[in-house]
Amino acid sequence: MKTIFNRLFNTPTNGQKEIIILRLMAGGVFFWEGLLKFVYANQGVGRFTKLGFPFPAEMAHFIAVAEITGGLLLLFGLLTRPVAIFFIGEMIVAILSTKVSLYLGTSPLPLPPAPPQIGIWAVLHEIRSDYAQLLTCLFLALIGPGVASLDAKMASDKRIKNS
Repeated sequence: MKTIFNRLFNTPTNGQKEIIILRLMAGGVFFWEGLLKFVYANQGVGRFTKLGFPFPAEMAHFIAVAEITGGLLLLFGLLTRPVAIFFIGEMIVAILSTKVSLYLGTSPLPLPPAPPQIGIWAVLHEIRSDYAQLLTCLFLALIGPGVASLDAKMASDKRIKNS
């Protein structure tokens, strides 16, 4: 258990500074998607209701706050690995709750506006942003936030303090 905790919170911080580009992409998307869940009911409570989530209002608000907070944490590179792991789980749930029914043609959400509207091609088209977010967060969870991050700054300060 100690090894898991150490691996989770002692994130490698020696990666290239260009990793910030991936953090900006993933963090930015999660941040504004979280905001959209509050601004547009069809993206938050309405969507969670249509998908059949229990306690849709509470769930939508929890996810919105998590995306706003987690998005900002990724942008700054703070707690990068735990946040990325949380978002991996969120993306898996998002894919399973929206894309399986799209494949089957039973989606409670509006179908895509143009063909393909159901089946594997519709899924492959509609999954593109979920897939990009999932793989970016997987990268950040495995590699860490890079040297241009608050995680790296805190690790450096800790090393200096312990010397």
